[in-house]
Amino acid sequence: MVLLTADESAELKKPKLPSKNKLKKIAREQKKQIKKQRRKNYKKKIKVDSLKQINEDAAGLDIGISEIYACIPEGRCDENVQRFDTFTSDLCKLADWLSDHNIKTVAMESTGVYWIPIFEILEKRGFNVNLINARQIKNQPGKKTDILDCQWIQQLHSYGLLNSSFRPEEQMGALRVFVRNREMLVKYRAIHIQHIQKSIELMNIKLGTVIKDITGKTGMNIIRSIIDGERDTVKSAQFRDPRSFSSEDEIAKSLEGNYKPEHLFSLKQAVRLYDFYTGQIQDCDREIEQKYTAIKCYKGNKKELPPLSKKRKKNLKNKPSYDLRTHLYNLCGADLTDIDGIDALTAQTVISEIGLDMDKWKTVKHFTSWLGLCPYNKITGGKVIYSGSKKVRNRATLALRVAARSLHRSKSALGMFYRRMRAKHGSLKANLAAAHKTARIIYSMLKRKQAYKDPGETYYFEKYRKQIVNNMKRQAASLGYELKKVEA
Repeated sequence: MVLLTADESAELKKPKLPSKNKLKKIAREQKKQIKKQRRKNYKKKIKVDSLKQINEDAAGLDIGISEIYACIPEGRCDENVQRFDTFTSDLCKLADWLSDHNIKTVAMESTGVYWIPIFEILEKRGFNVNLINARQIKNQPGKKTDILDCQWIQQLHSYGLLNSSFRPEEQMGALRVFVRNREMLVKYRAIHIQHIQKSIELMNIKLGTVIKDITGKTGMNIIRSIIDGERDTVKSAQFRDPRSFSSEDEIAKSLEGNYKPEHLFSLKQAVRLYDFYTGQIQDCDREIEQKYTAIKCYKGNKKELPPLSKKRKKNLKNKPSYDLRTHLYNLCGADLTDIDGIDALTAQTVISEIGLDMDKWKTVKHFTSWLGLCPYNKITGGKVIYSGSKKVRNRATLALRVAARSLHRSKSALGMFYRRMRAKHGSLKANLAAAHKTARIIYSMLKRKQAYKDPGETYYFEKYRKQIVNNMKRQAASLGYELKKVEA
């Protein structure tokens, strides 16, 4: 019998540690398991047998400027693909053909505005009409033709693989047409303001250097007197408004120039076009005001709309003559101008584009995704190959991003958020983040019919400060330390 010493018996009791090679092998296996789990998360398996036709009575339309190709399910008629012209009588024939073959839902793809007439006709006939984004059907197999396009649209729509594009209600759609037309008129008028500036500069009339706005009261009175033939600079300077920061002598000195007949003619034409578009904008405002009275308003407003604060009052050149803010308040049930950066015209643009029914989006995340104000990451193989926002052409998105630019000096919670994002990520991403937060606030106000109360710059600063302190406490605890506040 062999007797072991105490040291030898202790060594035998010690567990054997794995070798370095074995530890490396275990680490490699763990990494493989993690990669497999990631692949399972990003891989969605679809069984071909599980795809069933959801819309059996579905049709597909491929719309062009002069012809429309329509496809219905096979077996309904001898030729399930038909060609129709785009005249109104032919569109009615198309609707009759779809109705005769028991079609209930229609999906269409088009460029431009060619889809609107047939969309409205089919909608009046009782069809479930869906306008499809061309991005969803771009991966069409085989050669691309109009006949194959309508067949591919019909097939995808029958399986329920196409999502309908957003379209507001009929009354809001009509309001959107008027609002877009007004924006177009404002842009056209701005071009002729530039023509006025160019004409007076060619004559070396430095009116734009002594007054703030040449289209104001002082500037237009002087320009009209020049067109009428007045060459006495002292008399023309008497049109100066008492609120102008320049004296009559400075204005008279700026009007000394070379009055050539060709430049005077260009100036006269530009002023006439400016007046014409101003009149067109006023006509459009009257139509928009009548439309607001026709739309059914929200009847839950028990409080009267409070007046704007002095800081928010601005004499905007393009503002309408009627009380737009009150109309929007009665329509929405909340005052969107309470949000910093949002004025009445911006709120009108947003409301005319998104409508009043927020139930058309499942959540606020779906809403911001539709606006293109949230991250749009492309992931493959467990790696992010593209990170950025979705490219959209949405007037509401543009209005919100323009409104976000005015927050860089705002003493509000949104202004503090914008400045923090700008210091962290730069101006472009800060603008996107501020527009995203504004969109979430608008969604909440329209969904719940609640007013927005700005918590203020100090509230947001304290909230951010608490977040930093909590992060520091967590880091100190992970290192075995405790963070304590030093009493002053």
